Amino acid sequence: MGTQIKIWESIRRFPDYVHSNFRTKNDSSSESSGITINEINEELLIQAKHATEKEHKMTLIQAVKMYPKAVGWSVLVSLAIIMDGYDTLLLGSFFAFPQFVEKFGKLQPDGSHVISAPWQAGLSNGAIVGEIFGLFLAGFATERFGYRKTMISGLVAVSAFIFIQFFAPNIKILLLGYITCGCAWGLFQTITTSYASEVSPIGLRAYLTSYVNLCWVIGQVLASGVLRLMLNVNGVWGYRGCYAVQWFWPIPIITGVLFAPESPWWLVRHGRTADAAESIDRLVRKAHSDSNTEQKVAMLVYTNEIERKESEGTSFLDCLKKTDLRRTEIASIVWLIQSSCGSVLMGYSTYFYEQAGLPTTQSFNFTLIQYSLGVVGTMLSWAAMTFAGRRTLYLRGMCILFVLLIGIGSISASLADKGASWAIGSLLLVFTFVYNCTVGPVCYSLVSEIPSTRLRVKSIAIARNVYNVGSIVNTVITPYMLNPTAWNWKGKTAFFWAGINAVLIVWIFFRLPESKGLAYSELDVLFERRVSARKFRTTPVEPFAAVADHVESSSNVCK
Repeated sequence: MGTQIKIWESIRRFPDYVHSNFRTKNDSSSESSGITINEINEELLIQAKHATEKEHKMTLIQAVKMYPKAVGWSVLVSLAIIMDGYDTLLLGSFFAFPQFVEKFGKLQPDGSHVISAPWQAGLSNGAIVGEIFGLFLAGFATERFGYRKTMISGLVAVSAFIFIQFFAPNIKILLLGYITCGCAWGLFQTITTSYASEVSPIGLRAYLTSYVNLCWVIGQVLASGVLRLMLNVNGVWGYRGCYAVQWFWPIPIITGVLFAPESPWWLVRHGRTADAAESIDRLVRKAHSDSNTEQKVAMLVYTNEIERKESEGTSFLDCLKKTDLRRTEIASIVWLIQSSCGSVLMGYSTYFYEQAGLPTTQSFNFTLIQYSLGVVGTMLSWAAMTFAGRRTLYLRGMCILFVLLIGIGSISASLADKGASWAIGSLLLVFTFVYNCTVGPVCYSLVSEIPSTRLRVKSIAIARNVYNVGSIVNTVITPYMLNPTAWNWKGKTAFFWAGINAVLIVWIFFRLPESKGLAYSELDVLFERRVSARKFRTTPVEPFAAVADHVESSSNVCK
C-alpha cells in the first residue's frame, strides 16, 4: 500500500519537476516547483520503464487477452467511418444511377437526363470542403471537450444532416447536404484513428488503427450492394432508400460511445491522472488492472511531460515547429500518397467495364467484387504487419502499384478499345487488392503513430486535409484525362500516376521512418535526435536515460 501511495505522489508531482527543470534560460517568469532533488520521481521512472518493457514483450495473443475491452471500444468508435466510406462511394456511383440522374440531372434533347461535369465536381468537392472544415473543428473540439463528447456531437449532427440529402428538392440543396455531412465525416476521420491509437498497447496499435481502413471498405461494399438492390426501385425512392440506410448507424454508435471510456492520454494531458487510471481500468481485464494501472499512468505522464519539454503548446501552429514539423510532414505525405498513388482509378473500374460492353447491372456487380477484394486485402494486411514493418509494406506496396500502373498504361496504348477495357478493368481489381493489402490500411497506422501524443489530433487533421486537397485535384483532372471529349487519355492515364508514384517511392525511401514496435516515448527520442528515417529500426534508444542522467547530474551539483 505504501508503494502505491509513493507512485501516485510521484505521478502527481512529476509534471512540476519536468516543467521546472527543463525550462528555457530566458523564461524569467519561471518559479521553482519546490521539489527537491531528493524527492525526484525515481519510483515513477521505474514504473514507466516497466510499463514500456511490458508492452514490448507482450505478444499479440497476450495483448488481446489483456485488452479485450480496448479492442471492443475502438472497434465501436471506428464504425463511424463506415458512414463515410458508404456515402463517398454512393455519390460517385449516383452519377450513373438512373433514378438519381433523372431527379437532379438536366433534360437533354434526346429525352435523357445528365448531371453536368461542373455539378459532378461541385458535389464531390463540396463534401471534401465540408470535411476540411470538420477536420479543423475536430482539432479544436477534441482537445477541449474530449473524444467522447466530440464524437457524440458529430453523430447527432450527421443524423440531422442526412435529412437534407434525403429530402433535397434540387441539386443546390443536395450540395448543401453534402457540405454539412462532410463536416461530420471530418470529425470521424480524425477521432476514430486517434482514439484507436490512444486506447491500445503497442502490440494492438497496427491492427486497431488499420481497422479504420476496413470500416471504410465495408462502407463501400455496403454502398455497392445497396445500389445494386435499388437499381430496380423506380422513382425517387430508388436513391432515397440508399440515403435512408445511413440512419442505421448513428443511434447504436451513440449508445455505445455514451458508455465508452475517455482516452487516458487526453485525460493525462488535462492533468486528470486519477481519471486516466480509471479509464485504463476500463480498457484492461479486471484480473490485470490492479498490477498495471499505476505503471501505465506513469508511462503516459512521463511521455506527455517529455513532449511538453519539446513543445509547450498544443495549437495547430505547434505542429509546424521544431521536431513536430518533420512529424507533420511525414503524416501529411503518407496520407497524400493514398490519394496520389493512382488509387483514383479504382473508382473508374465500372467505367472501363461499361466501355467493354457490359450492361450497367453487371458493371455494378464487378464494383461489388472489387470492394469485397478490398476487405480481404485489409485483413491480409494485418498478417503482413505482424511480420513486416510499416515502412517495408508501404515501400513494397508502392513499387507493386507502380508496376501495375505501367501495365495498365501499356495495355491501353497497344490494344483495341474493347479488349483494353476488359484488361484494364481486371488489372484495377488486382490494383485494389494490392492497395488494400499495403498502402490503404498501413497509412492509418503511420499517421496515428508518427505525431506526438500532445499534437496527434491536430497533426492528423492537417494530414487528412492534405489528402483532401489532393483528392480535390484528382476529382478535377481525372475526368479530363479519361473523357473522350477532353484529353482522351483513357487507360494511358495510368502513365501519369506511375510518374507520380516514382517520385513518392523516392520520398518513402529517404523520409519514411519505421514505427513498428516503438513506444511513443521512444519515437519522441528518435525524432528529437533527428535520426535518419532509414535508421529508425536499428538505432538503440532508451527514453528513460535522458531524465535519469539529468537527475544524476543535478544531484551531484546540489551536493
